[in-house]
Amino acid sequence: MNGPDGQDERDKPGRLLSARIARRVEKRTRHRVRVPLRTRFRRTRGRRLRLLLYAFLTLVATLCAAAVLAYHLTPIPKPHPETVIQSTVFLDSDGAYLGRRGPVDRQDVPLSAVPRHVQEAVIAAENRSFRTDSGISPKAIARATLATLTGGDPQGGSTITQQYVKNALLSPERSLSRKAREAIVAIKLDRTRTKDEILEGYLNTVYFGRGAAGIQSAARNYFGVDAKSLTVAQGAALASIVNIPSYYEKAGSDPKVTAKLRDRWEWVLDAMAASGSITAGQRAEARFPAFRFYPPGETEGQRQYLIDVAAKEAADRLGITEDQLASGGYSVTTTFDLALQDSAAQLVQEHPGGKGGVRVHTAVVGTVPGDGAVRLLYGGSDYARQPFNDAVSGAVEAGTALEPFSALRGAGEPLRALLRTPAPTPLKLASAYATLAADGRYAAPYTVARITQEGRTVYRARPDVRRVLDEKEALVAGARMGIAPTPAEVGSAVGKGFVTGGAGGGITRRTVWSTGYDARLALTVALFADRAGTKKGTTVPTQLPNEPPPVEFAQGVTTGIWEAATKSEPPASVRRPG
Repeated sequence: MNGPDGQDERDKPGRLLSARIARRVEKRTRHRVRVPLRTRFRRTRGRRLRLLLYAFLTLVATLCAAAVLAYHLTPIPKPHPETVIQSTVFLDSDGAYLGRRGPVDRQDVPLSAVPRHVQEAVIAAENRSFRTDSGISPKAIARATLATLTGGDPQGGSTITQQYVKNALLSPERSLSRKAREAIVAIKLDRTRTKDEILEGYLNTVYFGRGAAGIQSAARNYFGVDAKSLTVAQGAALASIVNIPSYYEKAGSDPKVTAKLRDRWEWVLDAMAASGSITAGQRAEARFPAFRFYPPGETEGQRQYLIDVAAKEAADRLGITEDQLASGGYSVTTTFDLALQDSAAQLVQEHPGGKGGVRVHTAVVGTVPGDGAVRLLYGGSDYARQPFNDAVSGAVEAGTALEPFSALRGAGEPLRALLRTPAPTPLKLASAYATLAADGRYAAPYTVARITQEGRTVYRARPDVRRVLDEKEALVAGARMGIAPTPAEVGSAVGKGFVTGGAGGGITRRTVWSTGYDARLALTVALFADRAGTKKGTTVPTQLPNEPPPVEFAQGVTTGIWEAATKSEPPASVRRPG
């Protein structure tokens, strides 16, 4: 059937569909032709930027969520065991530093024992925003992260809180994960502890070089004082060292290092003056401090003999092992007089020694009669070469040195045991003569006067004194020595003189003992010699060299020490260390 235009009506739907498709194609073609390329590019770029923005925001949100989660899941770790362990220090009777025992050179002190100017010096040198920051420095973290990613030089710049976290709480490796954990723990620490608590922990763990961990050990190693006694200049110097301790520890012996440290010291002081931590007058008066040279090694010289004896006694008194003592952070005040010890060392070392394989030994002991405190104990010239203590463990042939005790009948122990010993130790013989000086009262020798831990006294010596000899017999024994006092001297206890004894005589003299006493001190010097034995590692006694004359040398040592020991004490005084 045909329509008005002569076309079949049945073909009309197909024609309409074709026309519609054609119009769409034409429309799209017109659209593509009309839209400029620049416009299309802008639209595409806009879509991409939006996608990137969405991705960035998603990443930021994810990181924030991860950070929040990490913050809540990351605990504040306990301090490393090695940062909790403290060494034990030994002091002489006046508080002078003798040495230490322990795996690390550290002695914790409360922040109250660190002068404020020392605290502010460390803050000026390491983290000037410490009092106000949140525990981290974003700029420093970014700088360190960039250096790690690019393989550049390791960057510092951590806050004091971060340094404390790194030193005491976390492992020391350099990685992004550890750096992130360090920041998280630092923030948590800053929110849960006071600034003073953080600063105290930092000052007790930070490394200052010369093997010193913590401000107390650093003060002793560099200046020979406790932290509480550090001056403004000394505090600023120690604060300056923290930056590169392995380099600056040579200050005082290396002129180049000393000059560089001085520049940094000036910089720290200027910062302290600018912040008001010190006055302009204090800044002007500050002088670059003199540093001690490296202290002698732990086994050099003769002080280690003293520490050996005191450590054993201290551990026994506390009922612990010597290892436990060494890592317990104790402060052991001994009975030793360091000045007297040094005087004895100087006198003894004037002996030229033996020849032809002969080794000359000198042992010196000084004890307080009626008390037992050992003021002087010279066991050898060099612990590194001879750790054996001649004064405490050396069995020296006594010979005529025991004659004053030979006629005693009523002597009690331990004096009676001494009479049965042909070769007593110098310490035991000195204690015997001290018994005569105390009119027959024996006082057990001791070397530890007081032990403290964290400022608390945990032990104080109580002299063990008992009568072992009748007073008249003590006077008789003294008379045999030729040093008994006259009646006028009994009350004042002055001038009892010295006696010399020993084994052998003439050119075959094997030992020389020189002894003297009064109420202040009983002093014994033993001079003997030995040579290598036939078996490896053994020695045998031998005669003393004739030059210098043994008796004269022993008497000279005794006289010199006696003068040094008694010049500042009234004649009848009895010194009670501790």
